[in-house]
Amino acid sequence: MRFDITLLYLLLRLFGKLPLRTLHGIGAGIGRLSLALRTRTSHNTSVNLRLTRPHLDERAHAALLREVMEDAGRSATEITKIWGNDPERALDMVREVRGEALFDAALASGKGVIIAAPHLGCWELLNYWLCRKTPMAILYRPPRIAAIEGLLRKVRGALAPEQVRAEGAGVRTLYKRLAAGGTVGILPDQKPRAGEGEVAPFFGQDALTMVLLPRLAARTGATVLFAFAERLPKGEGYRIHLLPAPEGLADTDLAVGCRALNRGVENCVELAFSQYQWQYKRFSADTWKSPYD
Repeated sequence: MRFDITLLYLLLRLFGKLPLRTLHGIGAGIGRLSLALRTRTSHNTSVNLRLTRPHLDERAHAALLREVMEDAGRSATEITKIWGNDPERALDMVREVRGEALFDAALASGKGVIIAAPHLGCWELLNYWLCRKTPMAILYRPPRIAAIEGLLRKVRGALAPEQVRAEGAGVRTLYKRLAAGGTVGILPDQKPRAGEGEVAPFFGQDALTMVLLPRLAARTGATVLFAFAERLPKGEGYRIHLLPAPEGLADTDLAVGCRALNRGVENCVELAFSQYQWQYKRFSADTWKSPYD
């Protein structure tokens, strides 16, 4: 690895020795600082909360905004605990799993399983938990810095999923895995490129929504489950959630499938609202005016 990537790896290992509660405290402080400095991140978060929670008065909005920014900071600092330790040690922080029987039944069916994992809670820990249960391939976009890929492979260790690039050959790989009864993971709230999505409501707002997941479900008959790792208070660990997909997700009408897809994400987010990545410009597209301007 390059010197700077090696140094980053050593820092991950160093900070990973800190207690989770300490890391979460540092992260919450970073979130409050970002809010105080009125950064672009805090601005985007505020806009998203006004769009998705329009009924809140100014005081309630400010309180929720602070909570979300603190959780965003925790999400950034806790990764040192996940990547800076052996994956099995990281999994010791899982205190509870809800819906595991759904996953076991889906695996046993042999029809293939699609895990829809939103940008919610600690998705890297979720990857570890899933990969300990079964081999899995995940669809991803390569990092801008190519050397980061090597770092990711090193820190994820033996529980690393197979990383499939979000391009034609990668999508064909997903179809083949599902046809063979395998498991694949997709970020269902990843905003697609222009011309590659369908507009569907998300928390009452128009959002450009991926069509890949509904297409995979419709064409393969795979079971779709939504999943995330909830961050517990006071650094106590994490709770894994697995939820069934809403009716209609595998509909051949993509408008129906995308609406169901977003409902599935909403069902997850409502269980840990402040832990969603509300900094993301989810409600912007080339075809309409951005609310973040």
